[in-house]
Amino acid sequence: MKFPRLRRRKEEEPRVLTPPPDARPMEPPKERGRLLSRTKPEAPLVEYDPGTHGSLVDRELPEEYDLIEQYWVDEGCSQVNIAYNRRTKQEEYILYEPTLTPFEYELIERIFDDLRDVLILTDAELNEDKRLLLFRKMDGLLEEYGIHLELIPLFKLRYFLIRNFIGWSRIDPLMKDPNIEDISCDGNEIPLFLYHRKYRNIRTNIQFEEEALISLAIKLAQRSGKHVSIGTPMIDATLPDGSRLQLSLGREVTSRGTSFTIRKFREEPFTPIELMEYHTFSPEALVYFWFAIENNKSLIFIGGTASGKTTSLNAVSLFITPLAKVVSIEDTREITLYHENWIASVTRESVSEAGATIDMFALLKSAMRQRPEYILVGEVRGNEAQTLFQAMNTGHTTFSTMHAGSVDAAIHRLESEPLNVPRNMLQALNIISIQALIYQGTARVRRCQEIVEVIGIDPSTGNLRVNNVFTYDPVRDQLNYTGRSQVFASITERRGWTREKLDEEIAIRKRLLIAMHEQRIRDYRSVTRIFQAYYIDPEGVMAYIDDLRQAIV
Repeated sequence: MKFPRLRRRKEEEPRVLTPPPDARPMEPPKERGRLLSRTKPEAPLVEYDPGTHGSLVDRELPEEYDLIEQYWVDEGCSQVNIAYNRRTKQEEYILYEPTLTPFEYELIERIFDDLRDVLILTDAELNEDKRLLLFRKMDGLLEEYGIHLELIPLFKLRYFLIRNFIGWSRIDPLMKDPNIEDISCDGNEIPLFLYHRKYRNIRTNIQFEEEALISLAIKLAQRSGKHVSIGTPMIDATLPDGSRLQLSLGREVTSRGTSFTIRKFREEPFTPIELMEYHTFSPEALVYFWFAIENNKSLIFIGGTASGKTTSLNAVSLFITPLAKVVSIEDTREITLYHENWIASVTRESVSEAGATIDMFALLKSAMRQRPEYILVGEVRGNEAQTLFQAMNTGHTTFSTMHAGSVDAAIHRLESEPLNVPRNMLQALNIISIQALIYQGTARVRRCQEIVEVIGIDPSTGNLRVNNVFTYDPVRDQLNYTGRSQVFASITERRGWTREKLDEEIAIRKRLLIAMHEQRIRDYRSVTRIFQAYYIDPEGVMAYIDDLRQAIV
């Protein structure tokens, strides 16, 4: 049943809701109004505890579904059921949240409306915890209404209050679910679709009416610091948690109504240790990247959509030497480093007719004047590629990503419109890593297909000469070293090492990576601190090889 929204004009006397028989009324306050300040002491806040108060979710699967997996996103409040629909013969993502009675629904609608009036904060309230402040304001409204609720109904109202005012409305549990990579809304009254890490593309039981969808779209845009309207119906933005947003408002460009796609990113980036555990790279390949980055070799990660290019770029960037100056350039913020000497720059569209658009080309030219030792470019797709390769040719170490399926395709794209990079400038690129999202049985996994070195230009043919350093064996699911590397050869020559000295150093660093895996050191702060400590005092770090956390205390 759809209950009408209750609205109150300022000049009208507040309407008193009629509580159900089981609700205990309180004595109405002597003075009605906004209970923003009360002199009597407030009762201590009772926080919801699922272990003590039980679950707020009490729904069951329909008969035509068979449960596959069940897990909590927010324990006691939002539950995900992965179920097989026998009618459609497909798996579905079914989200359950607390169910409201008609009275609770009408009450929360009234509270939402009235909170817009009372959420005029004083200077002291600006620094308060947002959750506790909302709870206190809601308690004041309930007292004003003359209604006393039992704990379970009160906890339900608090859940929806936080979800709608601080969270992301009905998609808030999806944003919190760590198993979801993409959230896709295709239009009005169309189910949302997700890309689940385990079940891949999957349909949900969530859909929006037109008005609610437009409201959510505006909220997404505003929290991203962007403006969306009928005049400018499309935006690309970054949400506060780092997720990438693409949004189209109304039916101006998408005929089925407002649409959006949210590509989620973890709060903490993947580390080389995690990529090793997921078998995206082998320990030997990570040691190879470690040596290459330490010795200022430029590299590009190429691959198709969702192949993990930016993830790998971010992960290997943790090998950057401490105190080195790093400048990152992106359309939407994705790169996260635990590095002090780092300038993170993002493009900006013009905010007015007189305002200037700051694109990647402008940021890259600016970065060249900042004397960086490492330049990280999120993705090259336009005329900034020429400046990027000029930076390589002038001695700057650059890392970037690009959409391409093979080395030949990448070179052809670099030399063609709109990138237009001359072939002789491509020699400054040292390493190309090719990645792909492939099937392994029924699962889709991200794997490095090969790592290739650019050797130079063949004087007789004019073609680029390349050397395969690592190749992927799909039968054994292994990334194998071919035994020859121009990067390793140049490092031994520049450092005056023998081959035995290089092999010894490779073995030490491989041992360090494996020890971090065995000791479950995966978070990017600890991983980076160990790498930086190794640069400063390798013997001191290896002395704690059995307990590496002691090396960074």
